[in-house]
Amino acid sequence: MTGMLASVASLDEARLIAGLGVDIIDLKQPAAGALGALPVADVARIVAEFGEHHTLSATVGDLPMAAEHVVPAVAAMAATGVDYVKIGFFPGGDWAGVIEALRPHTAAGGRLVAVLFGDGGPELAWVARLAEAGFAGAMLDTADKSRGSLRTVCEPGFLRGFVAETRRHGLLCGLAGSLRAVDIAPLRALGPDYLGFRGALCGGNRVGTLDVDATRRIIDQVHAP
Repeated sequence: MTGMLASVASLDEARLIAGLGVDIIDLKQPAAGALGALPVADVARIVAEFGEHHTLSATVGDLPMAAEHVVPAVAAMAATGVDYVKIGFFPGGDWAGVIEALRPHTAAGGRLVAVLFGDGGPELAWVARLAEAGFAGAMLDTADKSRGSLRTVCEPGFLRGFVAETRRHGLLCGLAGSLRAVDIAPLRALGPDYLGFRGALCGGNRVGTLDVDATRRIIDQVHAP
């Protein structure tokens, strides 16, 4: 069954949704970019309160694709005890060098999720590289939130191909990117492990306040039989 990831921007928001049945509580700061990071100290506080009974992920921010930037950020976020650390693979930079530099982290048991951006035209061949380097998952998202949902910027065939490739290599598969209620059924049909939401939980404004009723409606649709 496809699960639901809900992004929260604070401890208070985590408390609002912790009892609603979300499968992954994702920690990030939407006002700071596509994958804006919360301060490590804030993440540590959320992990201390919810980490025992909830699966948590956290982003490391909109960083340039250079090992000297990504590796320290991953190490600092992983030290909070969060279950998954998400890394945005933005267009440009040294993807191969970043992946190679993170091998010691995955070899030591660190669970990393690579976030590729559908509006950046990523090559699906990178999925195999990520799996070979020990990444736990791959996620497809959007960088430019003004362009609409993931289904708007990606052809159905590309989405099917991404899910199939991640499945083939045994990676956790996520789809996100300004998803709305209308996107749930078509994306669930592709068989991802989870769908990720932020804006739809905040009345359409991803930097707005999380709305519990809106969150419940999305949860019900994602978890529908």
